[in-house]
Amino acid sequence: MFFCALSGEPPQEPVVSAKSGHVYEKRLVIKYINENGTDPISGDKLTEDELIPVRASPNTAPPRPPSHNSIPSLLHALQNEWDALVLEQFSLRQQYNSIRQELAHALYQFDAATRVTARLMKERDAAREALASVQATMGVAPSSQGADAEMQEPEPSEPAGVLPDDVKAEVEETRQTLSSIRKKKTKPGPSYSTIRQISSFTSKHTITSLHSPSPAGVTALALSKQNPSQFISGGNDKIVQVYDKESNKVLATLKGHTKKVNHVAWREKEGSPSLVISGSADKTVRIWSHDAASGDYAPAHTVKVHKGEISGLWVHPTSTILGISSLDKTFSLQSLSIFKPIFQSAPQPDPYTAFSTHPDGVLLGLGTARSTVHIYDVRTGSVVLDMHSGELSASAHSVNTMAFSENGYHLAFPETPSSVSVWDLRKTKVVTSTNFEKEDAGVPYKINKVQYDLGAQYLGVAGSDVRVIANKTWAQLVQFDGGADVADFAWGANAREIWAASGREVRIWGLSD
Repeated sequence: MFFCALSGEPPQEPVVSAKSGHVYEKRLVIKYINENGTDPISGDKLTEDELIPVRASPNTAPPRPPSHNSIPSLLHALQNEWDALVLEQFSLRQQYNSIRQELAHALYQFDAATRVTARLMKERDAAREALASVQATMGVAPSSQGADAEMQEPEPSEPAGVLPDDVKAEVEETRQTLSSIRKKKTKPGPSYSTIRQISSFTSKHTITSLHSPSPAGVTALALSKQNPSQFISGGNDKIVQVYDKESNKVLATLKGHTKKVNHVAWREKEGSPSLVISGSADKTVRIWSHDAASGDYAPAHTVKVHKGEISGLWVHPTSTILGISSLDKTFSLQSLSIFKPIFQSAPQPDPYTAFSTHPDGVLLGLGTARSTVHIYDVRTGSVVLDMHSGELSASAHSVNTMAFSENGYHLAFPETPSSVSVWDLRKTKVVTSTNFEKEDAGVPYKINKVQYDLGAQYLGVAGSDVRVIANKTWAQLVQFDGGADVADFAWGANAREIWAASGREVRIWGLSD
């Protein structure tokens, strides 16, 4: 008995291929030849004339041609459908085998490439070890082994004399002046808030509907020292606003950033125009100058020296130097007198996430994304102290804020996302560590800002709410609900008020009138 090589069933009209010798149902193989022109099994060229009929029973009479109105016609239609399915299944089987072969070839290629890459990396490491050995014998410092030579970043350096002589002289003169003033300071005067008064602070005023509702959120806040009723704010809407509390109106809307504003600051210097400064996620710092005659703020300069998001902004006590930190692992110093760069550090291993300046103006504090704070001497650019807030491990967090006390003795920054460490800079050790948690269900507290008052009497901590801690005793004096996550806050003059930004609001707490 014969079986068709296409359908696997006994053929009704068998034929044999002269090329492959296989037996086929004649109607099936003719359809295949008409569509492809080849033998279904061998793939050789095949025509209908090359099919040899097999006559097993020549006396058998052929069936009557079916008509469409009879059972034979229905059977003929079903037979045609079945023939089409058989041919399609055969074609799919061929495609499946072809794809399997291609996949197997690709897997072999991938395996070979992996083996070659592993061998090259092993040879590279061996060459580096040999080079390091040669450099050691020659007294040459070896290069970093963490990257290939053409992609290696410069090693962290500690350049000497980073500032021009005239700027260093100004920094030193400012340090001597401020240091002598601080040594002569006694306890705050009678107008300064006492612990009892701080503990009795209540909500005094709320400024609503700041910045655009989409995307909503005030991200940064800074108060004016020359005009205590004015403040500047930055927002998620890429805009900087100057607002006057007394008149309850926006004095200026400053545009130019292309991403959210991370930090804002005033530069207020006697005899010079006030400057509004903002740092953004768009990698730029923009400066606007105030025209006292017209009251307008005009663009004065745009700093574009960094390749990463601006993470810190601080005006130096000289009022002529601006410090900037960035996620590109560098920090820079800019002149606010001539609007030119003074210095930019070499790239460090970790991004800088926070920036602050010692009250004397000599030390710079820079927080990193690896739970570390570097203290630099601004005159030499060298690191004088490293402080670690927690373990350097996979659980390390970003030091997103820090604050020097006004007397210059202490530095506060987050030890973990929900706790604050206070370091004594004279003894280089931790004085206290305070952990904050929500009173309900022990929800972790998220710290966004720490800030000392100007009398170094109180430490304010802002995050899920605002809290005030007494210096030296480290007891919590008061806790304010900001309504939402508090992004930034500031102390008013003589610690008589606390200003906090959350959502689209700025809330003010103080003594009730």
